[in-house]
Amino acid sequence: MAKSTVSKMSLSTKEIAELRAKHLLPSTMTYFTDPVNIVKGEMQYVYDDAGKKYLDGFSAVVTISVGHCHPDIVPKIQAQVATLQHMTTLYFHPNIALYAKKMAEAAKNANPALHVSFFTNAGCEANELAAILAKNYTKQMEFVALRHSFHGRTLMAMSLTGQSVWRHSLPYVFGVYHAPAGYCYRCPFAMTYPSCDMACAKEIEGVIKYSSSGKIAGFIAEPIQGFGGVVDPPKEYFKIAYDIVKKYGGVFIADEVQTGFGRTGDKFFGIEHWGVKPDIITMAKGIGNGAPLGGIIATTDIAESMRGKVHFNTYGGNPVSMAAGLGVLEVLEKYNYAHNATVVGKYIKDKLMELMGRHKIIGDVRGKGLMLGFELVKDRKTKEPAAKETLRIMDLAKDRGLLVGKGAMAGNVIRIKPPLCITKDDADFIYKTLDECLSIVEKETK
Repeated sequence: MAKSTVSKMSLSTKEIAELRAKHLLPSTMTYFTDPVNIVKGEMQYVYDDAGKKYLDGFSAVVTISVGHCHPDIVPKIQAQVATLQHMTTLYFHPNIALYAKKMAEAAKNANPALHVSFFTNAGCEANELAAILAKNYTKQMEFVALRHSFHGRTLMAMSLTGQSVWRHSLPYVFGVYHAPAGYCYRCPFAMTYPSCDMACAKEIEGVIKYSSSGKIAGFIAEPIQGFGGVVDPPKEYFKIAYDIVKKYGGVFIADEVQTGFGRTGDKFFGIEHWGVKPDIITMAKGIGNGAPLGGIIATTDIAESMRGKVHFNTYGGNPVSMAAGLGVLEVLEKYNYAHNATVVGKYIKDKLMELMGRHKIIGDVRGKGLMLGFELVKDRKTKEPAAKETLRIMDLAKDRGLLVGKGAMAGNVIRIKPPLCITKDDADFIYKTLDECLSIVEKETK
């Protein structure tokens, strides 16, 4: 893509790498064989320190919802920073009250009983709080989560996460059990949808009956799994799951950290596509469009379980993040970005299906709206993951001005999740770039 005039930062990529290696935890992750130094963002595009322009096809790990440095939002943040940055929720400020009201209005289609919010700095804090709420409300302590899931990096969030690659630092929080996800491409029962009779969803009851005490505090799931590799379950999955969870007294928690705020197309929250009404929704990433912001929204009855208890978050709900959150809600409505996610997302998905028809390395294409992915395999019959090839494609795409992500246990799913302001011209660029990269990798692996 074209270059833009961008003033260079004071440190080179090499100097930054040296400082990171010396002063950051060795667990700090990087993408690409040769990391890129991003210094500027502009809606769906970012620029490196040399002025090279990239289409951000991964939204800074699904964090940028409406566009980098959105011109409608930046002035609101700047004005708030210039006026008051922080005083904690121990003091009154209008932003948090106004934002909580607008959040309740935005959530009414997911469940009109969702009225009460609490704001945090990140998704793991939101998921921790959701677990606390579920325990307090039900007076139970066991949870069911899904295999392939990702819920954050704190101990409770890691316990809920259903991938060994994201779990460490034993012991975990006890009382968490994992049920099969609706991962049709790699069905754990070796069945085929729809003749499978939704065995994966029905197994949730088996997990509760045989692994728990028979009563649970809650069930947590991402409507479409993100780090799990864009696992998009069948239409019946969550209705079956919901009925089972309610049968055993649990709270249904929708983790919308990646799927929320219009990303899945037309619906504000991803769970709306499945027609069930969550008791708690957790949020982060796109909620602040890059500002450190997370949160939950719960029914009034569940929220009341916290009355008389102390819960505090030093920076959660600060005026600056609230200004950013309000700005996101306003521009989502103003520009109808959720519908754009439907239109452009379908266009991209159709193009990905075309690529699958020409490139045997693609085993599956899945997702909704602008939460898409395709799984790379060495052989379509064996479905052996093509993890090295995935990394190679990411590098090749980056060199051509396209940033994409990866996911799945084996790291073999290319994730396409651009900002919701993306255009069909951008989609064509994604298609042409991936087509070229796939062709190169297929030739290299012959």
